[in-house]
Amino acid sequence: MSTPLRYEVLVTEQIPQNVTGLVPNGDRRIFSPLSITLVSGERDAVLVDPPLTSEQTEVVGDWVEAKGKRLTHIVVTHGHGDHWFGAPALAERFGARVVASAGTIEQMRLNVQIRPQFWDTLFPGQIAGTPVTAVVPAGNRFELEGHALRIVEVGHSDTDETSVLHVPALDLVVAGDVIYNGVHQFLREAQGDGIARWLRAIDTVESLRPRFVVAGHKDRNLDDDAARTIEETRSYLNAAAELLKENDTALDFFNAMLRRFPHRLNAGALWGGATALYA
Repeated sequence: MSTPLRYEVLVTEQIPQNVTGLVPNGDRRIFSPLSITLVSGERDAVLVDPPLTSEQTEVVGDWVEAKGKRLTHIVVTHGHGDHWFGAPALAERFGARVVASAGTIEQMRLNVQIRPQFWDTLFPGQIAGTPVTAVVPAGNRFELEGHALRIVEVGHSDTDETSVLHVPALDLVVAGDVIYNGVHQFLREAQGDGIARWLRAIDTVESLRPRFVVAGHKDRNLDDDAARTIEETRSYLNAAAELLKENDTALDFFNAMLRRFPHRLNAGALWGGATALYA
């Protein structure tokens, strides 16, 4: 007999980056809030997308421990370090198994290679060791107290070889960075047909017919309604594709997007994407 499942989300604070320059609108360069999801049954639990820094990881570990569940798996949805660099420490602390798709594991290794030039520059001395210990579960599936959980590969979103975790028993998709929720989307890797491929990834999430979607970057004041978050993520990308054609400079594109989406968090993420797209 399977037991009922539930999910909870911990959203981290935005933390400053080691960057002196300001965003053109005057904001300080900060990192977007991170969503960490715990899916639990009566005894056991699964953690999805552990955070970036050692301090954030300790907070998440204490949060998990307070739930009183046995952590069996840590799922990584994609290779960006902000969604898994804390996994090795948490796996050791709880004796959990780190799992991901084969493509995501390759992207995790790539993020370890670029860590000295990118991640450690942004957050010097704040990231612990990051060995890639993830394995691919058979058929991209595993169980939590009799319930099937499935890693669904969706291709490119805000980076290559991304996936989502589908929890049918909860009508839930833990979407990593395929879906955003009230936060400016990361467009640095959207060159070429990146936006079109991201839109196809969103279609895959929608085809799972979730009621709830946890976005990898989320405004903690917003709910996880699937229809709204999917549509808002899609609308942001369609607007970006439109405004890229209409604007000649990164600054013009940035300002046009801010006018369309004035209430999303972390304009610095948008500016980073704009400078890459117009490089």
